Amino acid sequence: MYFFVRLLLKTMRFKNMSVLTTVLAFIVVSASIAYGLEPKTFHTWFNALYWVMTTMSTVGYGDFFAKTVAGKLLTLFLYIFGIGLLSLLIGKVIDGVAGIQRQREAGRLSFQGEDHIIIVNWSRKAFYAVEEILSYRPEAEIVIIDESDRHPLHHRGNVHFISGDPAADDVLEQAEISKARSAIVFADSRIDEAALADGKSLLIVSSIERIAPNVHTTVEIVQEKNVQNFRYANVNEFVLSHDAISRLAVRAALQEGNSEIFNQLLSRRHGDDIYEIAVQPGWRTYGDAFRELLERGATLISDRGDLGINRKLSVPIPSDARLYIIADEATYRQLIG
Repeated sequence: MYFFVRLLLKTMRFKNMSVLTTVLAFIVVSASIAYGLEPKTFHTWFNALYWVMTTMSTVGYGDFFAKTVAGKLLTLFLYIFGIGLLSLLIGKVIDGVAGIQRQREAGRLSFQGEDHIIIVNWSRKAFYAVEEILSYRPEAEIVIIDESDRHPLHHRGNVHFISGDPAADDVLEQAEISKARSAIVFADSRIDEAALADGKSLLIVSSIERIAPNVHTTVEIVQEKNVQNFRYANVNEFVLSHDAISRLAVRAALQEGNSEIFNQLLSRRHGDDIYEIAVQPGWRTYGDAFRELLERGATLISDRGDLGINRKLSVPIPSDARLYIIADEATYRQLIG
């Protein structure tokens, strides 16, 4: 008995794979011994394996049971040692699952997937960005990269967290940056100096552009004078954080109700929104596209950043055009078929 206790204590110090191998070997050997001792009771080796498993798990259906003294001694051996060994395996499995969850919350697990959206630097603005993405695409996979050590949205199954320096190559590779759909870099709210915050953002996007130049990057810029530096880094789009808020506040003060339009266009949760629409074969000029879309309930507003196409209705649509409309979601779904 003392020998068995010593042996069980030693197995508790085994690694997970060693425990699994030991348990499997124990089950196979026990089934072989049981079948060798009582072949007429079990008829086949598989029935002996089935009996060993039901005995070790304390289920004991009673359809098979040992009839000889040797078989009953084997049953006692399984009760004493087998049940403890199986419990040890179950404990290791539970501990392994808990360990994976702890690693997930600490941001130490690499993301496995593609076509995901990466959000860099956690803040209140990043939280609203996640909510907005999921309101538009509930199935979207999101990866948050931040230097904190705890998952900010651990209750969200499709929101992954990577802890580390967002400018470091290994951290970006953990987030599968090369397979991402897009990356949004928010200014680090923990940095009070605007120039330093923009400097950190510039370093991050430079690393992203170097590793994954095909990923669409959007960056929050604190100081407008730094825009040219970000253009040089091949950033696709940028948002002037303080500038945008100030301009919106002034517009709301000078033109009452103005802010409601912007708020509606900035959120997909209600009302109309801005959508990109593909150029249709029958559209030769901007006027063709404008009139057809208007008849179907949408308003053509721009080709890329050109908001003056309503004054160019007779101009042919270029081959590289990217047209944007204002419409509600139902109309947009109808337009894209």
